[in-house]
This record gives sequence, C-alpha cells and structure tokens, in this order.
Amino acid sequence: MARPIWSGVISFGLVSIPVGLYTATKEHEVSFHQFQRGTGDRIRYQRVNERTGKEVEYGEIVKGAEVGDSRYVMIDSDELDAIAPGRSRSLDIHTFVDRTEIDPVYFQKTYYLGPSSPEAAKAYALMRDALADSNRVAIGTLVMRGKEYLTAIRSDQDVLVLETMFFADEVREPKEQLDVPARAKAKPQELAMAMQLIDSMAGTWRPDDYRDTYTDRVKELISAKKKGEEVTVAEAAPEATNVVDLMSALQASVEAAKQGRPSRRPSTGARKAPAREPAERPSTRAKATKSAAKPPAKATTKRTTTAPAKKARKAS
Repeated sequence: MARPIWSGVISFGLVSIPVGLYTATKEHEVSFHQFQRGTGDRIRYQRVNERTGKEVEYGEIVKGAEVGDSRYVMIDSDELDAIAPGRSRSLDIHTFVDRTEIDPVYFQKTYYLGPSSPEAAKAYALMRDALADSNRVAIGTLVMRGKEYLTAIRSDQDVLVLETMFFADEVREPKEQLDVPARAKAKPQELAMAMQLIDSMAGTWRPDDYRDTYTDRVKELISAKKKGEEVTVAEAAPEATNVVDLMSALQASVEAAKQGRPSRRPSTGARKAPAREPAERPSTRAKATKSAAKPPAKATTKRTTTAPAKKARKAS
C-alpha cells in the first residue's frame, strides 16, 4: 500500500472523518541530466552563501521575504506552522455545490482520499455515497506543505476524489491575455458544415485510445543514437487554412471522416537524419552553484562554476 502524502480529518458540521491523501496521477517524461556542451562534464548544483561562497546545509536555510529597499524579513517553517494552528491536519468543508457549476479551469491536480483506519470506513462510505446520490461536490480548504489549497471532493465509483483548485484571483481573464475574436460571421452553410464535421468525428471518451507519442519518440531517439542508427524526423505541422479555402477544407474533412481516413493534408513523408555517435561516458564532472538564503542586508544570487576534472561516478 502507498503511503499518504497528507493525513488529517474531513470536518463538516459535527462530523469528522480521518483520511489520507494519495497521488492519483504520475508523469512519464524522460529524465535528462545536464552536461556542458562539447564535454562529458556533468552539471551539479549546490546551495552556497552568496557572501562567503561556502555550501550551506539544507537545514540551515530559511525563507526570506523582501519588504523593500533590499531589506528582508526571515521566516522559518515553525513560524509558518504557528499561524495556522490545527489547520494543517484539518480539511474543512464550507459548502456543497452542484458538480456542473464548477468551470474546469479551476481544477489543478487530482488526488485520492482514503479512510485512515477501519473505524473510519463507515463514515467515509456514507459521505461518498451521499455525494454520489446528490450529484454534489464538497468545497473545502486545507493547508499542505506550507500552502493553503481550495479543494473539491467528489465521489467517483468506490472512492472519494479530491481536486486541488485555483483561487478566483489566480485564474486569469482571457481578454487580459489575448484578443478574443467576436462570434464568427460565417455563412449558414459554413456553420452547418462545421457542425456536420463535429458530428462525423463525435465518439465516446476512451482515455486508453490516447498515448503520449512524443515521449515514445524521445525514447526511440535515445535508443537510435545509442546504436548509431538513423533518426526519423517528424513531419512538419500543417499550415493554417486560408479563409478563402475554408468551405472546401470543411467539405474535404467531412468526406475524410465519413470514410474513416485522416483529414490532414498529404505530407511529403518523414525525413531521416543521421544520428551522431553515442557520447563518451563522462570522465569528469562540472559543478554549478545555487544561491542560499541571505541575511537581510543582501539579496541572493546564483553563480556557476566548473570544478577541476575528476573521475565521474556512474550517472544515476
């Protein structure tokens, strides 16, 4: 069984349910190390004191907030915990809302909630079933890892799911970020054709139908370069559709969808590029430094240095 990343109680009214919070998703990106270009030297980061240049242990680092004129106030984790007594272990429910009322833009990350003990299972199941039957979501707040989160708890089959959410002032207005076009002044036949294209491509949501093909290609690239093989270059992205050709493009897309073939315009095919020889195993390591927290008198900076060459250990 996985260990919870947070443990506490769901609290609403006079009801308290001990729960644990578990990660519901995982990333599968390829992990890379950093090297100095043209060498096999690994890049390393260290936390150093800006004034002395000496490395600082993690436990000796505190947070500092700038208050103006290059002046800082220093705050440690105990002080941050002290201003939220009890809240770090309490998930307070404030209201219950209809599931359809929440704009998906507010959702941040998904977690599973599980009962912390066999004794909590009955109350947990009761809340799960009540949320399912009412089609409502519990809106609450919790403090975790030094940050307060707005949360939405919903029922999903046999489990309670918690979504961390953005606060209202964290969501940007579209019109502040881009020029939002007005409603399209399309011809009736163009709108009808566009709707026909949507209908012809409509289907059932099946998440297993989709795969991160870019990560697959990165892994293939690494494997090919390791073996000294040729590397297949991906096709270029299609050009934007000319407004004059919009109707013909829609018609061609509808026909392609009906026949079950891709609606993309034909390409010249993938190109192949020769792979470079596999890099030699690093024989030396370079070190880079990362700034540490500073006393109020001076702000922190970041500097990079290259250490004298030494025999490298096997990359982890």
